[in-house]
Amino acid sequence: MLKLHYAPRTISVAVAIVLEETGTDYIAVPIDFTAGEQAGAAYLAINSKGRVPALETARGILTETGAILEYVAPQLVPDDPLAAAQMRELMYYLASTMHVNHAHKLRGARWADEESSFADMTRKVPQTMAASCEYLEELLPRLPFGGGDEMVLSEAYLYVVLTWLPGDGVDVSRYPHISAFMRKMRARPSVQRIYEKGML
Repeated sequence: MLKLHYAPRTISVAVAIVLEETGTDYIAVPIDFTAGEQAGAAYLAINSKGRVPALETARGILTETGAILEYVAPQLVPDDPLAAAQMRELMYYLASTMHVNHAHKLRGARWADEESSFADMTRKVPQTMAASCEYLEELLPRLPFGGGDEMVLSEAYLYVVLTWLPGDGVDVSRYPHISAFMRKMRARPSVQRIYEKGML
């Protein structure tokens, strides 16, 4: 059986959403970031990067959210090659830009050493996350899939990232398409089960 190492409210929960959506049996193993468990020897033996998610499979361990999603649910990749590429384009944007924007609030030590730099990065987060929302608000209506009506891999990825917005100082109500997407995703049984389990 698959074993998912995750931390609540992190991007690793996107994997859990997809596992729930596809009815895949899995064991969820929480990693306590507040206790620094991700940097402990036991977890580093599973994922030397000290991050989540990590997925233990019968054939080895996988890391990185996008790779894990494609492994556990290839059926949630669009059949059309262009649509599949657009799905990956969105996930790569979320991973390389929006997730990084968010991380500047919590993980400043990845990029700087001075406390004053951390504070400056934190102050910038509402602006950079809002800029990402402006981009997504324009993008969502143009995508040939999803929008919360059907599940493709990027839907789970996007939803988890968007749950961070209130804590990042972004007013979601300013973005009608994002708000509609979030409502539809929140209503999905797979997402409801994730909330019931305390993952989000």
